[in-house]
Amino acid sequence: MKKITSAALLILTLGACSTAPQFKVEGNISDAKGKTLYLEASGLDGIQLIDSVKLKDNGTFSFKENRPESPEFYRLRIDNKIINFSIDSTETITLTAPYGEFATAYTVEGSTNSARIKELTLKQAELQNKINGLISAMRSNQISYSEFEDRLAAQLKNYKDDVKMNYIFTSPQSAAAYFALFQKVNDYLIFDPLNSKDDIKCFAAVATSLNNSFPHALRSKNLYNIVIKGMKNTRTPQQQVLEIPEELVNEASLIDINLRDIKGNSRKLTDLKGKVVLLDFSVYQTQTGAPHNLMLRDLYNKYADQGLEIYQVSLDADEHFWKTSAANLPWVCVRDGNGIYSTNAAIYNVKQVPTFFLINRKNEMVSREEDIKDLDSAIKSLL
Repeated sequence: MKKITSAALLILTLGACSTAPQFKVEGNISDAKGKTLYLEASGLDGIQLIDSVKLKDNGTFSFKENRPESPEFYRLRIDNKIINFSIDSTETITLTAPYGEFATAYTVEGSTNSARIKELTLKQAELQNKINGLISAMRSNQISYSEFEDRLAAQLKNYKDDVKMNYIFTSPQSAAAYFALFQKVNDYLIFDPLNSKDDIKCFAAVATSLNNSFPHALRSKNLYNIVIKGMKNTRTPQQQVLEIPEELVNEASLIDINLRDIKGNSRKLTDLKGKVVLLDFSVYQTQTGAPHNLMLRDLYNKYADQGLEIYQVSLDADEHFWKTSAANLPWVCVRDGNGIYSTNAAIYNVKQVPTFFLINRKNEMVSREEDIKDLDSAIKSLL
């Protein structure tokens, strides 16, 4: 009997590995000669490069990879253009797209979930365009901030109602339902699992279905942990009588706030006496967080040299997200770790976020958001 050499053993081993169940992604990208097409995995830890190919005249491509143990998400990328799709077995997916409209004008065959993911992608792009239009209208003073908030809330509600009904609750076990949970606009989750009880129900529905089918999958465990965290964060607090310590009330009856900024320094609201202060309660990790801060930045850039300061209290549950978001903001940014159960927010009777108040140079409360028709004019009158 002949001995098997090391080289032969290696060849046999590689041959055995190639028999593992695989999925296949193939297709054609037109007008993309010389472009590099990347196959990437979209994991919980981020994007991981799997394979790539330089496209030739005919634009054809074909990738083969071992099938995942549980449903997973992948993407094809050319430059900064992306097509998302899912894999749950040994299917063959065929994708055809023009280079110019790679991310939107593609066709997908062989995967119902991937076709549904395309539908969600197009819906999200349409929503983003509408929100961008609202932000532009607000920044150019075509609409007021209150009108912007109302129209933004309406756009988001319509979107979420559609997706809940047609993608999440109808098929919570599907990869498309999971994909819908983590869609974003302006880098903020459309469905907020930490601050919205209604949105937590969506996460819970998908988490339950995923856990029943794949209890040991990392995505199942991660989704379950998100739901538990959200439920704890939005639990109904026990009724309690707020007692305001006398030392928190200054000579002008302004209730003081003393919280730490992103560097860990204590920042007192009353230390800003001598400036006109916009006291703002916000949650950065919501869809209104980014446009609200854009509005504040416009005001700050316009009036900071004349004596305006912003004291912004974050009620975010995620401290890391808050620190990252606040890092480049020029005003006083502090965070209340009690989140939506903040005593400071309760004392100021904050019922929704964002909510802001105006304080004059004497540390006197002048007005709150619902009493202010034109914030720009209100600030200008106090400077």
